[in-house]
Amino acid sequence: MVEICPNCGNYDYDKTVEKSAVTCPKCSHTWDFKKLPLFIVTGASGAGKSTTLQALQQMTDELVCLESDIFYNAMPHETSEDYMAQTELLMAFSRDIMQCGKPTIWSRAGNIQMLSRAYGTRFFSDIFVLALTVGEQELRRRMAEGRGITDTGWIQSSLDYDRYFREHDNIEGVPYDTLEVSGLTVEEAAREVGRWALSKLS
Repeated sequence: MVEICPNCGNYDYDKTVEKSAVTCPKCSHTWDFKKLPLFIVTGASGAGKSTTLQALQQMTDELVCLESDIFYNAMPHETSEDYMAQTELLMAFSRDIMQCGKPTIWSRAGNIQMLSRAYGTRFFSDIFVLALTVGEQELRRRMAEGRGITDTGWIQSSLDYDRYFREHDNIEGVPYDTLEVSGLTVEEAAREVGRWALSKLS
């Protein structure tokens, strides 16, 4: 709702956003909105993104924890245009939710590079990404025992993705922090993720 003009009702997406104010291109009306950071927790399959955010959700009411697979399951996911549409929808949800004064923190595995290209980026004070890393032995165990995955291609792609996060600090210009979780319980990982996010707000 943030992007809908309260003066003329224009709901077209192409508003001008400067700092924490939106201007309608049709009637020139300007209105303020709450501008907060957007948080993304990423990592390979089996790294514990969803499980960690589920635990974090039980620990704090300062962050709204969400799972981006809701878009993957409900929308097409075959082309880069599909994933960009999912990214825009994720941001639309987030900018409306943050009007209650709480930022969102999403579990999202891939397409991190799209975060900097989306129209919705302008509605956030910043975008912070945290990659959960596990390591080859532990990741193999989690995928096989925890999720019952036997597809060797899927396992190898996850290992490669985890290794990428360990060896780099950005994906196509989108920077990220890392958190090694292989030696942590779910609750410990959740607390660390919460500390990371809340430290960006202070």
